[in-house]
Amino acid sequence: MDRTPPDSVPDGPVPEPSVLTRALATLALPVAPLYATVLSYLVYHPPRRPHHRTPEEFGLPSEELAVPLDGGPAGRGRSLHVWLCPGRRDRVVVIGHGIGLSKSASLAQARFLHEAGYTVALFDHRNHGRSATDRAFWGLSARHTDDVAAVVGHLRRAAGYAGAKVAVFGFSFSTFPSLYLLRRAECGVDAIVCDSGPALDLPPLFRNFVLVKGVPVPALLRTEPSLGLLSRVFGAVGTAMLRAQWPPPADGAYLRTPVLMLAGDSDSVIPLDGVRALAGRYPRAEVRVLPGTGHLQGMKTAPEEYRAAVLAFLERALG
Repeated sequence: MDRTPPDSVPDGPVPEPSVLTRALATLALPVAPLYATVLSYLVYHPPRRPHHRTPEEFGLPSEELAVPLDGGPAGRGRSLHVWLCPGRRDRVVVIGHGIGLSKSASLAQARFLHEAGYTVALFDHRNHGRSATDRAFWGLSARHTDDVAAVVGHLRRAAGYAGAKVAVFGFSFSTFPSLYLLRRAECGVDAIVCDSGPALDLPPLFRNFVLVKGVPVPALLRTEPSLGLLSRVFGAVGTAMLRAQWPPPADGAYLRTPVLMLAGDSDSVIPLDGVRALAGRYPRAEVRVLPGTGHLQGMKTAPEEYRAAVLAFLERALG
């Protein structure tokens, strides 16, 4: 979904499909539910992208870690790949990435955080980058939340950061498990930063991914009436695969953990209104609006404002 993050849907009026195109889209209706189901699986199990940049290219000192998953040993395909960029031992930021991407997409954020003194740990979610493959169809919310928890837990237990203040930094899809982590007792997280998400309602987001061509959908299935059916099934199946209680209840850690949500006012994938609606549920959540900014584009359209907002928030939240 985030493989080629668009700024927004195309500007200007969208041409009306021809009578023939609509007729063919009607004939394609029986295919739409099956295609939507396959698409739902592919969204969470996308083709892997190699790392297109390295920490060294950003002037970051780094070491590679293999963080075990499911309590098993690393090195047997059940681990997450991490770049650890050491800084202060008492302040750590764990950084994720968008779906279909890898941790190399978050190196610009890692650089300004490291320059500010933070230890930064960038990781690939399962089925991404150099992390483990997981072909599961159901329970994906818990699995992706496990990824974040595994990295935080490993840093605290095995990497010498037991006493550190820890923030988690999620992007688009990874903002959801980052926030969901607060449901877990002893999650070990002191603050959360979210870029381009999350939102209050999940099913509409799947239609948005189709409309901005964030997922591969044939033209006929992007034309009504097939588009409507495909979007409904995609949203229903994609949401069901998570098996999550969303939005998380406003209790426990959600009442005391500071959360910053960076949202572009031109985001067509996870719109600003949905982000604001979710943030309004939690007393310590705040939304920073980036003007003229689309999905995952804050570091390009407003880099100084973006950096200043994140650093000021972390200074307040972590001390």
